[in-house]
Amino acid sequence: MDFEFSPEEQAFAREVEAFLDEHATPDVADVLRENMAQIVDTPERRAFMKKLADRGWLGMTWPKEYGGQEREGVYEYILNEALARRGAPQIGKGVGIIGKTLIRHGSDKLKEEFLPKIMNAEVEFAVGYSEPNAGSDAANMQLRAERVDGGFLLNGQKTWTTSAHFADWYWVGARTDTTKKHDGISLFLIPMDHEGLEVRGLPTIGDELTNEVFFNDVFVPEDYLVGELGAGFRYISEALDLERFTMFTYSPTEQRLEEVIEYVKEAECDGEPLRADPHLRQKVAQLATHAEVARVLGLRFVHAARKVDAKPPTVEASQYKLFATTLSQRVGNAMVDVAGPGGQLRVRTEGAPLRGRGDMSYRYSVIDTIGGGASEIQKNIIARRGLGLPRNF
Repeated sequence: MDFEFSPEEQAFAREVEAFLDEHATPDVADVLRENMAQIVDTPERRAFMKKLADRGWLGMTWPKEYGGQEREGVYEYILNEALARRGAPQIGKGVGIIGKTLIRHGSDKLKEEFLPKIMNAEVEFAVGYSEPNAGSDAANMQLRAERVDGGFLLNGQKTWTTSAHFADWYWVGARTDTTKKHDGISLFLIPMDHEGLEVRGLPTIGDELTNEVFFNDVFVPEDYLVGELGAGFRYISEALDLERFTMFTYSPTEQRLEEVIEYVKEAECDGEPLRADPHLRQKVAQLATHAEVARVLGLRFVHAARKVDAKPPTVEASQYKLFATTLSQRVGNAMVDVAGPGGQLRVRTEGAPLRGRGDMSYRYSVIDTIGGGASEIQKNIIARRGLGLPRNF
């Protein structure tokens, strides 16, 4: 498989970098936020996304009938990785999860209402899958969606919903049939300002605010059921494959590793250069080697899912997500190790080694291994669907 970019793709990469040089200002792009950078949570960040939309870079891989350009997925990959490397907002849930699922399965009404808004950067989404007793096991959802006249009435709770405190719409899975497990779940779109929704913030170990969301007789019209009744788990599985790739970019890990390498080149410990320590040299060399593996796993996913109408490659998504996020965690650990006692200083603390990134990276990288399906879930998917192993082995 050829992982080199074509001349046209390289030209696009240069165009993106020139755009970022002009528009990725400090109030928009900040690598010290770690992966919080993907969140479009301020007016400045929304304005930045509108500039991306004006360039035609949102929904590039979508069919032309929905405003897309039918470009191959590698262009989306180039854009998202460049954004992530600068700590800028990424194309995220709207384009990759909600938009592509609506194109495959949504009604004409939902396509007409949401796809133009996504392409024009006019709407932000929160995704509601996890519940107190249904984290990585999405098929165990208990949020109840009872059919009533004209639609559904939702009661229950979601948790770990990033973006719920500022999003416009909620992409929610709920149980519409208690007699079936996987086939008893359906997907809905709900405005976040619905009077029956209560959002409560949950601070995390990575300084990120996630949320609990409570549903109290939330009425959803029939028109806002996504696709077929009872097919939600299948749609969620497809969307999770996209999330595992688009929400866990490689370039921030690469950038942090580069910062570690530059620090090791110059820093000293007890009067001796760190670069002379054979154990540290071995650790850095191993991380650099594994970083290249992560990069190639990402490119393999891109080449396996070139078009929006292609089914997301499940095994490749899990392989990339598992390897890339555990690598991110190991790089965070290395940042703390090489910084010594100063590795405990917070980001932007004056005099902190590595600009204080060790502390933040160490804490945030734990979240990466959980979001979008914990590492244990990825291992199960690889074992069953990739290696053909039985469920109990």
